[in-house]
Amino acid sequence: MMFLCALVLLCTFVAQAEKPACQMMGSPEFPLLSKEGDVIIGGVFSIHTKFSQPPVTFTHKPQSVVCSSVNLRAFRFAQTLIFAIDEINRSHNLLPNVSIGYRIYDTCATILKSVSAAMAMINGDEDAGENNCTGKSLVHAVIGESESSLSIVLARITGPFKIPLISHWATCECLSNRREFPYFFRTIGSDYYQSRALAHLVKYFGWSWVGAVRTDSDYGNSGMAIFLKAAQEEGICVEYSEKFHRTEPEKLLKVMNVIKRGTAKVIVAFLTGLEMIQLIEQLSLQNITGLQIIGVDGWVTAKTLATPASYRVLGGSLGFSGGKANLSGFADYVVKEFWESAVDCAQMNVTEIQSSCSKDLMDFRHYNKDVPELRYSGNVYKAVYAIAHSVHSLLKCTQQHGCDQDLLFDSWQVAESLKRVNFMTKNEEHVWFDNSGATPARYEVVNWQLGPDGNVQFQAVGNYDASLPAEQHLTLRPDTIVWAGGTSQVPVSVCSESCAPGTRKAPQKGRPVCCYDCIPCAEGEVSNTTEYMFNCDDYWSNAAKDKCVLKMVEFLVFTDALGMVLVLCSLFGVALTIFSGFLFMMCKDTPIVKANNSELSFLLLLSLKLCFLCSLTFIGQPSEWSCKLRHTAFGITFVLCISCVLGKTLVVLMAFRATLPGSNVMKWFGPTQQRLSVLILTLIQVIICVLWLTISPPFPYKNVYLYKEKIILECNVGSAVGFWAVLGYIGLLAVLCFVLAFLARKLPDNFNEAKFITFSMLIFCAVWITFIPAYVSSPGKFTVAVEIFAILASSFGLLFCIFAPKCYIIIFKPELNTKKHLMGKMPSKSL
Repeated sequence: MMFLCALVLLCTFVAQAEKPACQMMGSPEFPLLSKEGDVIIGGVFSIHTKFSQPPVTFTHKPQSVVCSSVNLRAFRFAQTLIFAIDEINRSHNLLPNVSIGYRIYDTCATILKSVSAAMAMINGDEDAGENNCTGKSLVHAVIGESESSLSIVLARITGPFKIPLISHWATCECLSNRREFPYFFRTIGSDYYQSRALAHLVKYFGWSWVGAVRTDSDYGNSGMAIFLKAAQEEGICVEYSEKFHRTEPEKLLKVMNVIKRGTAKVIVAFLTGLEMIQLIEQLSLQNITGLQIIGVDGWVTAKTLATPASYRVLGGSLGFSGGKANLSGFADYVVKEFWESAVDCAQMNVTEIQSSCSKDLMDFRHYNKDVPELRYSGNVYKAVYAIAHSVHSLLKCTQQHGCDQDLLFDSWQVAESLKRVNFMTKNEEHVWFDNSGATPARYEVVNWQLGPDGNVQFQAVGNYDASLPAEQHLTLRPDTIVWAGGTSQVPVSVCSESCAPGTRKAPQKGRPVCCYDCIPCAEGEVSNTTEYMFNCDDYWSNAAKDKCVLKMVEFLVFTDALGMVLVLCSLFGVALTIFSGFLFMMCKDTPIVKANNSELSFLLLLSLKLCFLCSLTFIGQPSEWSCKLRHTAFGITFVLCISCVLGKTLVVLMAFRATLPGSNVMKWFGPTQQRLSVLILTLIQVIICVLWLTISPPFPYKNVYLYKEKIILECNVGSAVGFWAVLGYIGLLAVLCFVLAFLARKLPDNFNEAKFITFSMLIFCAVWITFIPAYVSSPGKFTVAVEIFAILASSFGLLFCIFAPKCYIIIFKPELNTKKHLMGKMPSKSL
């Protein structure tokens, strides 16, 4: 028994060893149309659009898919491929001594047949055993498919074998991934550009509220995702975004319910022709009309859709399509040569037709009315020529010597050569592939209109060219467009009606931004007919809230009554200071001038004059330089002034101390020390101001918040720390001076200057203490007026308290201007 089992196993092994190493599994897939040549181009088209799958019993070999419903446009693609190949084969310039053949397969728009066609192009259709195991595919390049999903299937099968696949109509952006699809090319632009073009078109006509329907496939999902993103960037709201597939009728019914409930009057239909047929049927059955449909190249120029019944639903539709193909001689070829030479059925009798010709092909025999509307056939034509130019380069072809047929090349070399092709077609169209394997995106904007004969026409009403600058991408002729319902008026599709002038948009809770209520504008806000609400800023809203009127600008000016009073007061103070200085100069040798430290007195008079003058910098329109000058000038001049008063106070105290026996204190506070103390105290303020101006200086500022109806021009202090540091330093010196003068007020002397300094510092401190709350609470230009008043009041206080008594004695009581009187050796008299 063991011996018999071993013998059976050995026989089985020998029988299997005798079989060829390579063997075709299953039935071969034969091409619909074929022709032999030195170079073979594969063609994959959905010449039928419907199929039925026989039941699978798992007891018998599955039967082939049964195809039906002829797709005339796809068959025209096959005709174009054969026409281009015949044209090249007759050419003496392109591949002069090399013939091109073809193998064209019908996929019936199903993945199953697409896989079978791909495997057939790789393996061939003959069961030749080991002879087929050469490692090379039967075709050198493949042209197809029309749908992106089917093209993805083809690309995933042919890609590992490094066979270039050129699609004439697969536009899914996903196919631009060169890492995933390195051998995929297309003679049409990516949906990235078409989807963005759709958003631009919707934006152009002011449709802010649209619906969206897409094919549930790579083509529809990828394209719609790009559109939705672009629509959001353009401020377009999408009411709904629904999807369905031709094999899912229940989802189509759900989409119809959403469309009926929706309020959007514009629908972006990112569908293939097959899904569009189903959508039209449902729209017609449910009597849904008057919608403005925006379409894509998948259906917008399909002649099979352009019927009187569909025009009732799709009349006035707008969309993007490839430009019309200008293929010289193609019309005659389609009508005569193709049927006589390629199919050879035109002259046969009925018996010969039934035995030799495909019934499906005979359905096309008299079909030539769509030749003038050729659009994507031109992409097939360009794909064939691109492959021919690629092979022409590989074979080192020249017009004089022809091609070197001894050179061998593989399909991957054809793919590499395709990346470098750059040529002009007979109709002067430039063909080349970018880094993603696509040609530049150019579209024609077409409009569904009725022609004079009552047939549907695809009227060109504009163009979209992605290679141009952004502002020139879309060009339209709106006056030539017929809209849904046959009207000449642009449809309106918005979630909420336009707000009337004087009202603004208020978003509705839980709804897109395009849905809003209109409420009256607030004070200072306006809205006009453009619906945009904005703040008037430098303006103010009128009573109707639809127009901005210029706000009144307020600042303290020289011509204002208040400004004039303050200027006169400032100039009067300057005049009094100059008069006092002149009087002191005339009487500089008198005892009263000498006794009061004439050098510090003159310096004090100079600083007081500057204090009066710096108040003028606060008047007028604030500017960058005036804001910086007014605060720093005020701070430095007042410190200089207080430093002089402090020096005079110290001189009085030191002079009294010097009269005490054994005291030599005056030698430590002589004229040099007095000057140095004033310089150091003033220099500290200068340093503070420099730091303030360096870190965060004052700057002009428009205060639009204090008053709604007017703008206050003022100086912002910049750094609040710097501002209060300047004031704080002045206050510190003033308090110190006041304390020292107060201590010296009762020193024995008929003319004790410490008393007057005490009074002046008392006034100074009182003014600036009351200044702080007044400064903070004063509105508008009165804030500046308060600051000027504080400067003038404190300056007048110093001038009157320190210099008025001396001037009075010099002018009216010269008899008191003696050394004896000042030293107290004469009885003092009341002033």
